[in-house]
Amino acid sequence: MVSLTLDLLNDLNSKYGGSFYILDSDIFRRNCEKLLETFRSYYLKTNIAYSYKTNYIPKLGIIIDSIGGYAEVVSDMELKITKHLGIEPARVIWNGPVKSKKVMEEFLLSGGIVNVDSRHEFSEICEIARHYKDRQISIGLRCNYDIGDGVLSRFGIDVGADEFDEILNNILLIDNINLKSLQAHFAKRHYKYWPAKSEGLLSVYERVTSKFGIYPECIDLGGGLSGEMPRSLREQFGLGDFSLDDYASRSALIFSDYFRGKKDKPWLFIEPGTAVAADCMRYVCRVEAIKEIRGKTIIETNGSQKNISMGSINPPLEVIPISNNNLRFKNADIAGYTCIESDYLYRNYSGKIGVGDYLVFGNCGSYSVVMKPPFIFPNVPILDLSAGKVEEIKRAERFDDIFETYNF
Repeated sequence: MVSLTLDLLNDLNSKYGGSFYILDSDIFRRNCEKLLETFRSYYLKTNIAYSYKTNYIPKLGIIIDSIGGYAEVVSDMELKITKHLGIEPARVIWNGPVKSKKVMEEFLLSGGIVNVDSRHEFSEICEIARHYKDRQISIGLRCNYDIGDGVLSRFGIDVGADEFDEILNNILLIDNINLKSLQAHFAKRHYKYWPAKSEGLLSVYERVTSKFGIYPECIDLGGGLSGEMPRSLREQFGLGDFSLDDYASRSALIFSDYFRGKKDKPWLFIEPGTAVAADCMRYVCRVEAIKEIRGKTIIETNGSQKNISMGSINPPLEVIPISNNNLRFKNADIAGYTCIESDYLYRNYSGKIGVGDYLVFGNCGSYSVVMKPPFIFPNVPILDLSAGKVEEIKRAERFDDIFETYNF
């Protein structure tokens, strides 16, 4: 990761303003390659489908495509990103509970894969298949089952309900629908849930093959895994010590054992987002003022908690001072600019800090840029500092970017 010196930050500040994201796309690439290497050490036929919703910076999509990975999208908008990047539709997996039928039809006819989330959605796909009998339609089934995580997921189709078998029976009746994949996604990130997730999906696979004679090409475990992070973050998230091997050994190894000695093994897909994107981005802002309110030190900045997408979590923080005359504070709260009482980037900071200092927040690549609204301030630029140079991959938003859809 590129070291951020005062001279470098002053230079970036003069060109791009005092608040910006720093991307290291080389770290993103290495994270993806390491994840693949770890899972493939247990089950060779493993691939990744990168979760665009986590961070849809186009350059990340290009990197995934360059290493042979797929795109995993959940909206028409994200699907358009893949089109602009020239990614083959057959290498795009469309999840999510809401899909435009018109866009879905175009996508399916171009060779894309839709993971069915409901009976209604499957009915719409059947209509498309019947209308275009000479075209092959590739789908997956998003499977919902209990993995003991205490969450009743709202996504997918209950594998214990009658409608699951009804859908499979209908697939047998429609010649041009190809059940390409079985997929499941569970949000909790602890590796202890991965055996139940893997065994549950293998149980569905065995039922689909033995009862219906359908052999999906892919088994997709979705996302829900964490990547590299400092110990302070692991402790706040309640994860403890872990590695990618903790996930792979509790999932890919199960698949390796199950399919050992069998021909035509299915592909195992993982849909990483946070695991590969979180630590490849940092957020930089500056201290604007320091004040005392009833015995509490408040450090005001030109950044916001919404820029780092970590509510009630203290992210990794580095203070880069502009002078040696800073005072030391204890249990100070670092606040954002949004005029919202709860807008704090960091609670109970202790150390030297002064007005004008740069604050560098780490692990900001997950759900930050995609969820940051243009609230009070337009969105800030994104600068890629990999390869020893500065590349502006997203400029700062302007007034017209935000308000051109309004009628004045």
